[in-house]
Amino acid sequence: MIQFQINKPDEKIREALINRINSLAKPKGSLGRLETLALQIGMIQQTLAPQLTHPVNVIYASDHGIADEGVSQSPKEVTRQVIYNFLNGGSGVCFLARQHGFEIKIVDGGVDYDFPENPRIINRKIRKGTRNFLHEAAMTHEELEKALQIGAEIVSDCHKEGCNIISFGEMGIGNTSASSLWMSCLTGIPLAECVGAGSGLNAEGVRHKYEVLKAAQENYRGDGSPLDIMRYFGGYEMVMAVGGMLRAAERKMIILVDGFIMTNCVLAASRLYPDMQDYCIFGHCGDESGHRKLLDYLHAEPLLYLGMRLGEGSGSVCAYPIVDSAVRMINEMHTFEQEAITKYF
Repeated sequence: MIQFQINKPDEKIREALINRINSLAKPKGSLGRLETLALQIGMIQQTLAPQLTHPVNVIYASDHGIADEGVSQSPKEVTRQVIYNFLNGGSGVCFLARQHGFEIKIVDGGVDYDFPENPRIINRKIRKGTRNFLHEAAMTHEELEKALQIGAEIVSDCHKEGCNIISFGEMGIGNTSASSLWMSCLTGIPLAECVGAGSGLNAEGVRHKYEVLKAAQENYRGDGSPLDIMRYFGGYEMVMAVGGMLRAAERKMIILVDGFIMTNCVLAASRLYPDMQDYCIFGHCGDESGHRKLLDYLHAEPLLYLGMRLGEGSGSVCAYPIVDSAVRMINEMHTFEQEAITKYF
């Protein structure tokens, strides 16, 4: 199995960062989350003058066998249709990426469709969709390993291109079902509290989804380890995101976390390497049932509450300007000493 070398940021610089932030010409703590963000980013980058360079939103895409059980409002072909919308620049995350200067990378990890060769689609297809985990494991051990490796390699490429802040998105009909099972199995939170409407199910649809997922959970006979839960219930795109997040933490990049699905990927990644969470900034609390509970479980405080549940990395990219403001604060604000202002706290 692929291994990562992930260490907590060195604490030696913490006091200097706090002193730098407190020396800025403002009441102590008056810029709130911008101050804590600047501290976190300075810790990650080990500098008093952090920078954000070449932001990227990586979208991993795959289909899910469990979609055959009618757990989603959307049919499976929507996965490929939305990918074409990405390519045409017309999706929700596309306008946000243009607005905030993000490059978008699209990775086909297991879409049940053969795309014509296109330089803007990174073809890393493992299989045309996972297996139906109501009846069998979604993927093999070898496929799990391959997905982790692919996810990590994509981020290595981003890092080589100068990226030091990365957002992860996903596209895959059925992936809120996989995420609900990851959440319940890895936290012990009852499944009923982890299952929501996904792409728009009504109350009857949510009830059916829960019954299917409950049956799948009861059928599971694995060892209960994080890797086995990931393998049995996961999607290729989700496992790739886990590998990508772990490589990003290893490279000391800032990880912008999107919604319910990507927060579950942080959950899985942190079960393998707990220190990776020090590199995560949680972009938003989404409107998918269970997301708030999962954020609380991770002791994560999101930047935005906008009722979003689109996925694709939309919430994390939308939060980027706040992160940028934190970096601009520590770099551009003058100090009390510079302006000969009496320090008033």
